[in-house]
Amino acid sequence: MSDTLSVPPLVNPREPDAPVDSQFLDRWSPRAFSPEPLEAETISSLFEAARWAPSSGNEQPWVYLYATSEDDRKRYLGVLDDSNRIWVQHAPMIAFVLARLIRSSGKRNRTAQFDAGSSWISLALEARRLGLYAHAMAGFNMEKASEILRVPADKYEVMAAIAIGRYGDPSLLDEKNRQREHPSTRKHTAEFVFEGALPEMPA
Repeated sequence: MSDTLSVPPLVNPREPDAPVDSQFLDRWSPRAFSPEPLEAETISSLFEAARWAPSSGNEQPWVYLYATSEDDRKRYLGVLDDSNRIWVQHAPMIAFVLARLIRSSGKRNRTAQFDAGSSWISLALEARRLGLYAHAMAGFNMEKASEILRVPADKYEVMAAIAIGRYGDPSLLDEKNRQREHPSTRKHTAEFVFEGALPEMPA
C-alpha cells in the first residue's frame, strides 16, 4: 500500500461555465511527483487509451517513447530545460510523444500534430482515471531529443515531453514551483467560441 497522496491536498478553483464531466476539471499538470514506480499493467493502460484517439484517415501518426529505468530516465532528463528537470527528476516515468509527418501514401500529413495532441489528451485522462497525473511540456532541446531518441527529423516531430506518476509532496518543490502548484483556470468560452464567423478582434 502506497502512502503517497492520490489527489492534491488543495482546493481546485476550476468552475465550469456549463455542465461538464468532472474529468475535465480534475485533469491538471502538477510538478510534485512521487518517485514510486508504475506497474507494467498501468503503463499498458496509459498507452492503450492513447491508442484509441481519433486521427485523420486513421493514420494514427503518434509515436510514444518512454523511460522508467534509471539509465533511460537520466538520458531523457538530459534534454529537458533546467526549469523542468528540477521537478521532472522525481517522476518515475518520462515519455516523449512524436508526430509522424508522412502518411502511408508518402504524402505530408498536415494533421499529424493535431492527431498526436488528441492521443496525448486520451493518455492524460486515463492517467487521472488511474489516480495518476501526466504533465506535458515543451521545455526541452529539440535537436538533442531527436539525437538521443534516434528520431529522423524529416519524418517525425518531437511534440512534447511528458512526466507521469502519482502525486508527491509539494513541500519538496523549490519556492517558485511550489507557488505554481495548483490547477490553473481557463478563459471563459465566450472569449474563444463564436457562431458563424470570427468577429473583429482588437489589435
